[in-house]
Amino acid sequence: MILERMAAAGEVVKLVGSWGSPFVVRVGIALHLKGVGYELLQEEFGKKSEILLKSNPVYKKMPVLIHNGKPICESMIIVEYVDEVWASAGPSILPADPYERAIARFWAAYIDDKLPSAVPILIGALEGSKEQAIEQIFTTVQLLEDAFTKCCKGKSFFGGETIGYIDIAFGSWLGGLKAVEKMVGIKFIDGEKLPLLVGWAERFCSNDAVVNIMPQVDMLIEFSKVFQKKN
Repeated sequence: MILERMAAAGEVVKLVGSWGSPFVVRVGIALHLKGVGYELLQEEFGKKSEILLKSNPVYKKMPVLIHNGKPICESMIIVEYVDEVWASAGPSILPADPYERAIARFWAAYIDDKLPSAVPILIGALEGSKEQAIEQIFTTVQLLEDAFTKCCKGKSFFGGETIGYIDIAFGSWLGGLKAVEKMVGIKFIDGEKLPLLVGWAERFCSNDAVVNIMPQVDMLIEFSKVFQKKN
């Protein structure tokens, strides 16, 4: 158990998950954006804790946010919950406009349809065609470069002046993408082809809400060796 930050008086916030999971990273970023203190209950690799199984008996997956004893599951659902519960704390994560909110959810769903099925293949956590996985990532980041132009409206992030819903959904994968780039020798987010995403990634990773949560590339590479040995 690692006490990340002091929780507000009268509130007990716990996050069940692993430091290297992009899904867990998402929740950590949302909590930090809102200034919410929480305790990280670190899951051991290859095992599922009793609290995880009890808190998420349906999917039995991390992350799980436990707020005053009540569990909330699925990373982007948790992000929305954090945004709603602590609405007056920190910047809004989801856009206020219904149409823009729908667009943000669309891109988050697209990201979760593509990257979780491609990145694990390249680090050896899942079986599959590495060539297809590489092509899928290239297609995904190119579409997100185009989406950034429309969503950011000339500002720093997908969410505008501050980190928003799409930023969290995609940004949580930056550590893993950088690790894969180093492992396979391919540059997915290239400055010549994707200049907007390169600038966005630098701003995102240097943000105060992200800098201490984003997993270090070398640590992720070492962690990936566990998968490779297992397979």
